[in-house]
Amino acid sequence: MDIFQSPLMSLPGITPEEFSYLQQATTGLTEQQLRNFLMIYGSRRKQPSEILLLSLIGFLGFAGIHRFVIGQIGMGILYFFTGGLCMIGTIVDIINHKSLTFEYNQKAVFESLQMVRMGGFQ
Repeated sequence: MDIFQSPLMSLPGITPEEFSYLQQATTGLTEQQLRNFLMIYGSRRKQPSEILLLSLIGFLGFAGIHRFVIGQIGMGILYFFTGGLCMIGTIVDIINHKSLTFEYNQKAVFESLQMVRMGGFQ
């Protein structure tokens, strides 16, 4: 299948790294399962720009919001009460926002695949 005809390309802002990961993860799915997977995963995945924006909000006194959004509740609480670990953690997260997003999206892929393969989504 041509890369540009792949249903995975319908995801907005998909990176080559994410595309490659999704191609490997969805190998062996039927066409219906792939459509279901894309519907579930598309609603769960985060964009790096979204995480970057939420990280930048940390400089306005609301540090840690991005950690809550990516499911790291403990780190979000820690960042909130320590001012983003005295802004050092917030700066590091701004630099690493793409890897934070990719790690979150990998977990979302795994959870979405579990739902599709177990038939939890029809």
